[in-house]
Formats: sequence, C-alpha cells, structure tokens
Amino acid sequence: MSDFIRVEQLSRRFDLSEPWLVRMIYRKPRRFLDAVDNVSFAIERGKTYALVGESGSGKSTIARIAVGLLGPSSGRILIDGHNLHDRGLSEAEHRRIRQRLQMVFQSPYASLNPRWRVGNILAEPLRTFSLVDGRQAEQKRVNELLEQVGLSASDARRFPHEFSGGQRQRISIARALASRPDFIVCDEPTSALDVSVQAQVLNLLKELQRDLGLTYLFITHDLAVVRVMAHTIGVLKSGQLVEEQDTATLIESPKSDYTKMLIRSAPRIRDDRPIIN
Repeated sequence: MSDFIRVEQLSRRFDLSEPWLVRMIYRKPRRFLDAVDNVSFAIERGKTYALVGESGSGKSTIARIAVGLLGPSSGRILIDGHNLHDRGLSEAEHRRIRQRLQMVFQSPYASLNPRWRVGNILAEPLRTFSLVDGRQAEQKRVNELLEQVGLSASDARRFPHEFSGGQRQRISIARALASRPDFIVCDEPTSALDVSVQAQVLNLLKELQRDLGLTYLFITHDLAVVRVMAHTIGVLKSGQLVEEQDTATLIESPKSDYTKMLIRSAPRIRDDRPIIN
C-alpha cells in the first residue's frame, strides 16, 4: 500500500533570542531551539501513526506543522503527493489541501468557542469550504455530525459549557469531520478527560476510522493508549525520531534505552486487560 502522508526531513527552529537592542547592550548571543530536528516518517492510508515522547519532545510542534498551523524551517509534508507548504500553489489549491486535514486538540474546554452554540461551531467549516447549499442542508449536515459522534440533533442549540468533558471532545471530533477530511491529527485527545471517559472517545475514533477510512496522526505520551490505537509508533526525544517500529514489535522488543524507559514508566502497557474495544 502506498504512503498517504509523508514527512520528509522535517525541522523546526524557534528563535528564543532577546530583542536586538538588549543583545547589543549586554552582548548576548542569539539563542535557538531546535524543536524538531530532521524527522521523517510515513503513514499509509487508513492507518494510525502514533508519535510518543515526553513533554518538550516536539510532538505537538509536528502536529501543528502537519495541519498548516506552523511552517517548517526545512523539510516538507506531503499529503497524497501534494506539498502542504508549497508556496507555489494557488489559494484554491491550498484550500483543497486544507479541507482534507483537520485536528482534534487536547483540551475540549479551550478549543470550542464558549459564545457559540454547538450548531454554529459545526456549521463554520461547512460555510468556510462551501460544502452545503442553503440553511436546510446545513442544518441537516450538522444533525448528521452530532449523531455520528453519539450526540443528539437537539444538542445543536446548546452551548459548550452545558456539556461534560467527554461530550465536548465528541463535539470537537464532529467539527473535525465537518470538512470530510482524509487525515486527522489527534493531539493528546484524551489526556484532559477522566479515565472512565477516555475509552469511550478512543472507541469512537476507532469506529470512525473503520467507517470513513480516516488516516490518523496520534500524538500522546501514553504508550498504554497507543498500544490499541496505533499501527506504527515513532518515538521522539528532543525533537529527533529515535525509534520507529510497528506497535507490537516496539512494545515487546524496544531497541532504544529511551523507549524502554517510556515503557517502564507506563505500568499498564504490559497489562493484558483490554483498555478499549
């Protein structure tokens, strides 16, 4: 099977220097942080690739580059052969590419506009990408999205604060589905949720992948979760990819000392009890 997403020699450097005048007065050198350093990997269509690592390893930076929220310092990301950050593409071409990728953020509390009703939140991408014609078609699609993630059509009239954390994350997932994407980046989608709710959200993501053929980039620090979510795991340390293997092989026979440390720090990882269905 051919690769749907290709990340090629991706790097991102941040300038942490003091303002120019301060550097001149106090003779301070410029300071840089290489958050992502020459990372390459590929994801097959309909599969899940998980990036794991500690805080500050570069996972979320890659996630934001993968959906166009940040630009790379060097390297590129190809989606179905198209360079996401190609400045030579027309606005219409960039728009078509952006429609195909979406993101589910870590916090369902911060990622939803508290002043908007859920119906408006879900309708926004429909309007942005001109996916429906008319108010009636828009409402029908909003209702479909809510039901697709296990909520009710009547929830469209409510505000985000009226929902639990797990329900808000379902709304975030519905919003990501609105543009009919092929590729969704899930940035720690369950870390802000109660343990009892995490399995429900993970089950939903797996069901949607099976039904819609979605491709996921799954960002997390929890190897116990990726054991049942991912087909392939890449391990990040200080912005570099230190190990990459299929999930079963990496869990049972990790090569790098850093990966072994991550596995030891997650006691559930070798627990045979199922975490999700």
